[in-house]
Amino acid sequence: HVQLVESGGGSVQAGGSLRLSCVATEYIPYKFCVGWFRQAPGKEREGLASIDSDGSTMYADSVKGRFTISQGNAKNSLWLDMSALQPEDTATYYCAADSCGRWYRGYRNYWGQGTQVTVS
Repeated sequence: HVQLVESGGGSVQAGGSLRLSCVATEYIPYKFCVGWFRQAPGKEREGLASIDSDGSTMYADSVKGRFTISQGNAKNSLWLDMSALQPEDTATYYCAADSCGRWYRGYRNYWGQGTQVTVS
């Protein structure tokens, strides 16, 4: 059973940067996809970035060019480097994982508890 723990959130001024981390308590299987999501109060959850089992990345248009997703060689660490942050980036950020077969069908079985990012 994969458990995910995020860290690295905080408060930052507009234009600033933050790095979010997500650590899996167990080894993430090779055929897993992982990604970052966020949810602001009153808004739907938004997918931001993902990495599939061969390392290919995808980004939402809202963060393309500003956010970078990366994964450790052991695949049990995931990062989201965020730059040029704006107040509209304020949200709770979550990492998620699932088998890629399920991921591409819209399933996200494993979630972290979330970390708050506030941009002022």
